[in-house]
Amino acid sequence: MSSLIINHNTQALNTHRRLVDVDKRMKTSLEHLSSGEKIVRAADGPAALMISEQMRAQIGSVTQAIGNVETAVSVVQTTESALNEVNNLLVSVRALAIHAANEGANDENMLAADQLEIDNALQSLLRISQHAQFGTQKILDGSRGVNGIAAGKGLTFLSATTKTQGSPDTGFEVRILQAPTKSSILGGQLPADPQGRFVEGVELTVQEGGKVARYTTKAGDDLNVVINSLQNAIDNSGLALDVTPDRVLVGPGGVEKAETWKITHRDFGSESKFTVVSSVPGVLSKVEGIPEAVNNGQDVQGTINNQLATGRGTVLTAASGTSADGLAIAYSGNVPVDPSIPVGRVTVNQNSLVFQIGPNAGQKAKVALNNVSPDSLAKNVVNTSGFRSLSDINVKVRGGADSTMKVVDQAIDEVNIVRANLGAIQKNALESQLRSLAVAREELTASESVIRDADMAAELSEFTRNQVISQAAMAMLSQAHQAPKNVLGLLRNA
Repeated sequence: MSSLIINHNTQALNTHRRLVDVDKRMKTSLEHLSSGEKIVRAADGPAALMISEQMRAQIGSVTQAIGNVETAVSVVQTTESALNEVNNLLVSVRALAIHAANEGANDENMLAADQLEIDNALQSLLRISQHAQFGTQKILDGSRGVNGIAAGKGLTFLSATTKTQGSPDTGFEVRILQAPTKSSILGGQLPADPQGRFVEGVELTVQEGGKVARYTTKAGDDLNVVINSLQNAIDNSGLALDVTPDRVLVGPGGVEKAETWKITHRDFGSESKFTVVSSVPGVLSKVEGIPEAVNNGQDVQGTINNQLATGRGTVLTAASGTSADGLAIAYSGNVPVDPSIPVGRVTVNQNSLVFQIGPNAGQKAKVALNNVSPDSLAKNVVNTSGFRSLSDINVKVRGGADSTMKVVDQAIDEVNIVRANLGAIQKNALESQLRSLAVAREELTASESVIRDADMAAELSEFTRNQVISQAAMAMLSQAHQAPKNVLGLLRNA
């Protein structure tokens, strides 16, 4: 019956609707085939689109983080190269100090020549500290490290770490609860004859740092001779001890005579230990021939910013987890302390290099680059010449060569600590992170591909199927349009 209706061709409408549907599917297949993606718009898969876009953002961040890490490695390598030259200069300065210490063959002109070379090397160090840079950024002048200033009698700023926070404008308050002391022992009376002359054959032995020094009294010795002779033996053996009068009497003509004596370690703190023994009880050891340990030195104790700090010798270091974490200051130990009154304050500026080495917030690495200028290296090194830093070294003064070696050794250690830290950061933080990021980018890309990329074979098969259906639908639409024409045959025969 419906084939004889001429006002409404439902067969054509049905065929047209199906033709429009297959045309839409063909259009979608063409978009997927031309773009290579199965999600071209949000309607193709809202949830999958959200996940894939998040992955794309992460992949872009990981890619940029890889570039950041590669740049950071370049900065570290540039800095390490400059520090290597600094180390070479320090090694050459030490060799010059060794030459200057050869007093038996040197004259004043030779010492002056050694000092001239040392001064030139120090000038080169200064130039490196001022001119070494990455791009326009200076890297060894201290501007990219943690700097500090100590204000207070007996206080000296030593160092800080990347964990040390910048101090407020007023600085970190420092209180000393216990001043550092040196291990020492008072020497007892040596046996003497009725005329007050010491009996010969009393053996005095001291041991420190694995080294031993001995002196055996001789007939006619007095206390001054014993003190000087034992000190010479200590110096020749390389012990860090001083033998001095504890009380001096001034005799006729102003002649000073030691009445009592003591042995003192040159370093402060609980680690300044030594051992004494004497062949006569009470002179050094309480028991004849039995070694007696001397370890009564005390470490400095105090607080930084009213928080826990650890003392070692004269050095006070802020504890881990505190606002001043890693801050190290030195207290001379020669200033009387009152725990209720701050001895001073330390101002800290945190200017470490900060590298964003991860794709997310907070994934950073810090590198503190110290100042390698001569007046910033080897500060607070105990030496007989009174050199306060590397810039003060002078082999022309008495004992200057030995003191120079000690100061230069400290400077070399400080530079090598920075180089070792840079090497550790490059190997364990940057290069390891670089490998990790490369793997992460690969895995994220693979995951995003599974969600987003089209299966070209499947899409092509779907497109071919829709194309055939479209052609069939077009043919059937043509047939549906022929049905109303059949009514004309009836009208002609009427």
